[in-house]
Amino acid sequence: MADLTDLKVLIAGATSASGVAAAHALCAAGATVLAAGSNAERLAERLPFVHGRYEVDLANHAAVTELRQLIDVERGPVDGLLHLVGGWRGGKGLAGQSDDDYEFLHTQVVTTLRNTTRVFRDDLVASRRGRVAIVSATAVDAPAGSNANYTTAKAGAEAWMRAVAAELRTAQAGNKDNPVPQRAAAAIWVIKAFTDAQARAAHPERNTAGHTDVAALGAAAVELFSGEAATLNGARIHLPTR
Repeated sequence: MADLTDLKVLIAGATSASGVAAAHALCAAGATVLAAGSNAERLAERLPFVHGRYEVDLANHAAVTELRQLIDVERGPVDGLLHLVGGWRGGKGLAGQSDDDYEFLHTQVVTTLRNTTRVFRDDLVASRRGRVAIVSATAVDAPAGSNANYTTAKAGAEAWMRAVAAELRTAQAGNKDNPVPQRAAAAIWVIKAFTDAQARAAHPERNTAGHTDVAALGAAAVELFSGEAATLNGARIHLPTR
């Protein structure tokens, strides 16, 4: 297994099954794992094993700025950011794509990503292995009226991450005045949907073919810090399916 000792990774939206799986895998690889979420009780209940837990409104830029300042005092700059904040709202055709659902998805998927990447940008550039990643959806490649709000938010998040990748490249290998080897990378993981053993046991009737087990995300999180930054930066990676 990769040795991630001395790396600090912040997981934003850490209380989901995928966030817990990523936290377990990163801890097992030796990383210092910090978990951020909107509910302190859920953080304590689901992530008692991580090195730090932070209740924060990730949709609030000032709150995220304060989070970075707090982490910097307690732990120092972070090396990685996994943005796992998500959500789902569907509807019947375009007419069923409500404004409330769109605002919810834009806030959850895009606004929180914009805030966290802007605030922690300098940490990622300064790190010897700076990494940031999001989870996107195969639905972006085949949107439908019934999921138009959702796919629009996910497509927006992907576009933002491509901009992050360009920023990281310009700061390092693509720097015209002082180019240095690429150390930081922004990657997009793509899935149809997540599944886990507990959910499958609770609902054996559900068809999870083509879904990605959260354990695969955990493995991908570790691999993210092991691969070459120049190759990973801007990559859109389809995670394994069941």
